[in-house]
Amino acid sequence: MKKIIIVLVIAALAGGGWYVLGKKKANGGPRYIPAQAEFKDLSEYVEITGYVAPLNRVEIQPSSSGRIEEILVEEGEKIEAGEVLALMSSSDRVAILDAARAAGDDQYAQWKETYKPIKLIAPISGTLILKNVVEGQTVGGSTVLFAVSDKLILEATVDESDIGKIKPGQQAGITLDAYPDKLVTGKVFQILDEGATSNNVITYKVKIRPDRVPSFFKSQMTANIKVRISAGRKVILIPFQAVVIGPSGATSVITSIKGGKPAYTDIVTGANEGKFVEVTSGLEDGAPVYYTGRAYRPQQDDASGANPLMPRMNRRGASTGGARSGGVAAPAAAPRGN
Repeated sequence: MKKIIIVLVIAALAGGGWYVLGKKKANGGPRYIPAQAEFKDLSEYVEITGYVAPLNRVEIQPSSSGRIEEILVEEGEKIEAGEVLALMSSSDRVAILDAARAAGDDQYAQWKETYKPIKLIAPISGTLILKNVVEGQTVGGSTVLFAVSDKLILEATVDESDIGKIKPGQQAGITLDAYPDKLVTGKVFQILDEGATSNNVITYKVKIRPDRVPSFFKSQMTANIKVRISAGRKVILIPFQAVVIGPSGATSVITSIKGGKPAYTDIVTGANEGKFVEVTSGLEDGAPVYYTGRAYRPQQDDASGANPLMPRMNRRGASTGGARSGGVAAPAAAPRGN
């Protein structure tokens, strides 16, 4: 809705210049920029933000309190289900080994071989995303030692007003804040039923599975996601600057310049996609259109040497206005009658 409002406002502002286009050119007059109507694919998207997250995140805790004797893996490594991640001595084994160590190396070696350590096993295959322990550390039964992720996905929150447009199987384009120039594609695979309320706005969680998980994906990275909610359809598109309000008061475009004056054609517009507007009636593929741009005048042509971006002062000290931004100058006020 916001995009449509923006386009209508731009069209109205651009259209406000039609009155001037037919007038005598001043300071070089308006400059007409040629373009053409083009037959292109138009897709509709919902833009949302999210983050990289594990599909399944499993935390590994010891079965009892004790001491970590040896760690066999590092963060970021690929591991298999059943793989030994670390060796740990239970509290009883710690007490026995420490006593045996004081009795001598032979006693220590005998008890170390007799009383085997506990093996900490990976419950699933995936990537080790957290190592929260070091060798020699004493841990309790509730200490999280490791975390394993089977696969990274995208999680995003969608406003209640847009959630009805999202469906499983829809295509999505994904870019990360950390890697804005690397586009990753994926598909929506799950929409959670339970919403959450924040600042009086209800949102729903949507999960997106990348077609391929790149090596630069890291858990909790911020992602910008565009979900395509309608398949591409062939439509006539023109630059949004070309849409104006013509002399008849209807939505129009300039289709030719005759004798230095624009000729208008009424059109009917539809959806918009960024810098382009759909034309549902009034133009065919390849039809010429024009929009205005202010003619450029080099600064050195100004004999006064004044900065063209600053207002000029007339002999009475009144400002006459400086350079205007945009393509069309505002019409001058009509002189008052006697």
